[in-house]
Amino acid sequence: MFKNIGKFIYMIELGLKYKKIFKEIYFHPFLTMKYRYQKLSRARGEYSNKVLDFLNIEVKLIGELPKKDRILYAMNHRSLLDILVMENIFMRESKNGTWIAKQELFEDPIYGEFFKYSGCISVDLENKRGLLNFFKTIKKVFSKVDDMNLYIFPEGERFKGEGIHKFQGGAQKIAKANNLNVVPVYLKGKMEEVFKNAPYKEKYVVEVYMGEVMGYENIEENYLEFYNSVKDK
Repeated sequence: MFKNIGKFIYMIELGLKYKKIFKEIYFHPFLTMKYRYQKLSRARGEYSNKVLDFLNIEVKLIGELPKKDRILYAMNHRSLLDILVMENIFMRESKNGTWIAKQELFEDPIYGEFFKYSGCISVDLENKRGLLNFFKTIKKVFSKVDDMNLYIFPEGERFKGEGIHKFQGGAQKIAKANNLNVVPVYLKGKMEEVFKNAPYKEKYVVEVYMGEVMGYENIEENYLEFYNSVKDK
């Protein structure tokens, strides 16, 4: 119990520190949108790496990130740890990008401002006007940031069952509307248990499989084909 309390205290205290850093970047009057997202991407990576070091978790990437940008990275989702692990990978290649997050996360009393000022883009799936504003925001960002990438959990929420939960339609619509290529990503193992049991006395290695670049058509079918090719390795 004390181990769990300790890691959450650490993450919250560090999060408050980085929220200030995010806000300084977010509200900086002289930064272009491109440079703002670049700096926020780096700051999120720094935060994530510090948490992973505290938890004594190492990330092993199997496959390669594409050199090109304007990619929608589609990942399975089981734990809060998923974002930290992926930020570690994106920082290695200095990727400029941001997460698509549900509006309710921005309203969270503890982490709401952390998500907002770290550059995440909110989407309200229950509000038609909110959806329209969301797609306008995405379109504007890609018109001004030529090295932008988007990160999304197509399942829509954490899935603790076996295999991959049915995708929501958001990823397909976002990729098509912005003519984005898609890269499937599989975080191997029960990440919720990995996070629950951290921090570790000895280094714990998390494996992440990176797929090949594909078009935006049939995202769910293509993802499942990729998943079935790597799940038992």
